[in-house]
Amino acid sequence: MNRFDTMGKDALNRVEEIMNSTKLNEFLHRKEEEEKKKTCILWVLAIIGAVAAIAAIAYGVYRFFTPDYLEDFEDDFDDDFDDDFFEDEDEAATK
Repeated sequence: MNRFDTMGKDALNRVEEIMNSTKLNEFLHRKEEEEKKKTCILWVLAIIGAVAAIAAIAYGVYRFFTPDYLEDFEDDFDDDFDDDFFEDEDEAATK
């Protein structure tokens, strides 16, 4: 009987080791999956940030090199209404 008791204890110890190792493996796999998710999210955010930075630089370059047509319009508008037009009317009225 004594012999079977020691074999039973050894078997019980081995079963406990296997259970502990599977729990440990499950825990390690959960950690690895969480790390994969975190790195995936980090990569996605990095790509979005890089695209946003490139878009901001492109917009800045576009604004720098695009001529301002409003200034040309204002200059043309000022030329049409010079003070000479009103001076001609004043001279005609005084004569």
